[in-house]
Amino acid sequence: MIRQYTYAYTAVCPEAGESYSLTLPYANTLCMNLFMEGFSEEFHAYRIVMAMDKASWHTGEKTKKRENIVPLFQPSHSPEVNPVENLWHHIREKGGFKNRTFESLKDVEDTLAEQLKNLDKETVKSVCLYHWIKDTL
Repeated sequence: MIRQYTYAYTAVCPEAGESYSLTLPYANTLCMNLFMEGFSEEFHAYRIVMAMDKASWHTGEKTKKRENIVPLFQPSHSPEVNPVENLWHHIREKGGFKNRTFESLKDVEDTLAEQLKNLDKETVKSVCLYHWIKDTL
């Protein structure tokens, strides 16, 4: 068995249902900076508070700061406080990954890209926002 990896970097706005994603070959500072640069440019007119875990590529000295993005680092071992984590569960369950073997990494990347591209705002809202507001209902 051969294991290969690809990494999806995604940010969501659970309230508006907006999302921004890049699929990159590594989980490291260089790729994080590429993602943050594109995200910052795409949403340059907004001031964004972005929930992040404390991965070294999120917090390291080489991680570039963006004027319009303020990181909000979540407590260790608490992925449930980051809305995008629910999106990953949704994509794994409903997006063609469950109980499936892929012939190549390209097939994985193509399937992932298709799922991310076809995310509609209502899905993002329902998957990412519900756990934040359910206690207020």
